[in-house]
Amino acid sequence: MKLKELVGCIGGSVVCCEECLDNEIEYAFASDLMSDVLTVKTEKLLLITGLANIQAVRTAEMSDLQAIVFVRNKRVSEDMIRLAKENCIVLIEYPGTMFKVAGILYNLGIKAVY
Repeated sequence: MKLKELVGCIGGSVVCCEECLDNEIEYAFASDLMSDVLTVKTEKLLLITGLANIQAVRTAEMSDLQAIVFVRNKRVSEDMIRLAKENCIVLIEYPGTMFKVAGILYNLGIKAVY
């Protein structure tokens, strides 16, 4: 599924890297522990997290993630946007919970990593 379509389905707000919304997403991984995210080696992966700091974007960079959905109405900072733009990582803000967005994505056919 293209990121553009996914964002529309969840009702999220794209914060940066709109030019990368044609990227395909096949898998999602939900975690606030970036050490867990670093163990995942899957392509076309989206991260769902409530950890809204630069560490989340650095982890996405190191793991070659396509996008991050920040849940529970967390806001991204200018430092996070700058790093995401350097690596074409789409940052999405979502007002609902991690559980809710994971359920929506699962129903859309996005696969779990494990």
